[in-house]
Amino acid sequence: MPRHFLCAALCTVALTLSPVLALAQATKAAPKAAAPKAAAKAAPAGAVKTFTVTGTDNMRFAPAVLRVKAGDKVKVTLKAVSAMPKMAMAHNFVLLKAGVDATAVATAGATARETNYVSPKSKAQIIAASALAGGGESVTVEFTAPAAGKYQFICTFPAHFQGGMVGQLIVE
Repeated sequence: MPRHFLCAALCTVALTLSPVLALAQATKAAPKAAAPKAAAKAAPAGAVKTFTVTGTDNMRFAPAVLRVKAGDKVKVTLKAVSAMPKMAMAHNFVLLKAGVDATAVATAGATARETNYVSPKSKAQIIAASALAGGGESVTVEFTAPAAGKYQFICTFPAHFQGGMVGQLIVE
């Protein structure tokens, strides 16, 4: 087998597994970091559950696991921490419906610069999506938590999902 073919095959496998491994690590590490319920500000019933999620140059969300109850009003503020220009390093928060192929959504979004790297063709697969945030910027997205289950959120800026920028919304 030619050497360059083997390298290409291994790189493809690594990029495919990277988001899966990042989510597995985030899910495993979440209980050790802070109590997951502590990530949301305490709010009376019917109030909005608010989260602040950070995106950095290492292409990770922190925290990577958010917990809410079905029907909760949810507000996620994404803060980008980077010294790079926005055109080189920006992040968004894209919450996918259950069972959606995140790789397909991220791939379709990679060429959709004018729509914050969220392809109009993927809209039916998305619960909520934020605008892009460059270094020092914050963007906010609000939505109603769907039915109980586990939902992925990703960054669709080119190569970020493939680099492991993925998280999980757990709805109880």
